Amino acid sequence: MTSCRLTIGVAGLLRMTAERANKMTYLSLTKSYKGLFPFKICTTSFIYPDMYAPNVTRLGPYLDEIELLFFDSTYEGSLPDAAQIHELSGLFKKFQIACNVHLPLDIALGDSDARKRLHAVETVRHIIRLAEPLTPSTYTVHFTYEEKSRLEADIALWQDRIMDSFDEILKENIIPEKFSVENLVEYPFEWVDDIIARTSLHTCIDIGHFIERGDDFETAFYKYASTTDILHIYGVKGHQDHLSLDCLSEKSVKSLIRILKNFPGTVSVEVFSFDNLSNSLALMDQWNLF
Repeated sequence: MTSCRLTIGVAGLLRMTAERANKMTYLSLTKSYKGLFPFKICTTSFIYPDMYAPNVTRLGPYLDEIELLFFDSTYEGSLPDAAQIHELSGLFKKFQIACNVHLPLDIALGDSDARKRLHAVETVRHIIRLAEPLTPSTYTVHFTYEEKSRLEADIALWQDRIMDSFDEILKENIIPEKFSVENLVEYPFEWVDDIIARTSLHTCIDIGHFIERGDDFETAFYKYASTTDILHIYGVKGHQDHLSLDCLSEKSVKSLIRILKNFPGTVSVEVFSFDNLSNSLALMDQWNLF
């Protein structure tokens, strides 16, 4: 996902007053997709231009899981507080749905600046403690690489810094398999292979990011299938992403269907509007995945 654009968008959501939100009316899905597919069907916590709880309330009757997006670690109020977590916990129990957590996009666990790494570690540890009552299925993390160098020695240093950061994170008494490393557009996913092998972290396959890089996402999926807990799926058209699945090419759709028929984990339709979600789910319903 494009971190700058989405962080700004979520910050705008969080500035919305409760009064304005309460005056808005929303469309609802007309069909429940709970238990319909071989996998757990999921979408983001920002389908509606509102806060976490209203989104879960409107989506809970129709889906198996919600991807809680914690995009920003510095904007005041961008992370839910204990009261919001308590409310979400009640909603998840009410609707009998699970959740996963997408960790902030602005943290850098492998940054060359020790202060930024410390901030990243402390942010992740805080979120683990905060979200514990929700028992997330996974915590999705971006390993950002902002160095100009593409030398193997510098990449190795970045990998070592990430592993050092995770040594600190795991002091929260959480197993490494609870984290899913997401492939990004900025570098080949092979850069994290050694990190995954040495730390037992799991993976999140974002098909849109592979498409944007011009890589074969089906080949990548089977390479990482044994460690993949969650898929992010959405349409890509030109330089636009996180669109409805009907924006995918016919070839991409065929590859995605083959993957989905044999995937038992969580599939998050990672879009940010009702229309894109509704259109995507209706299309998936026609793919005879069950």
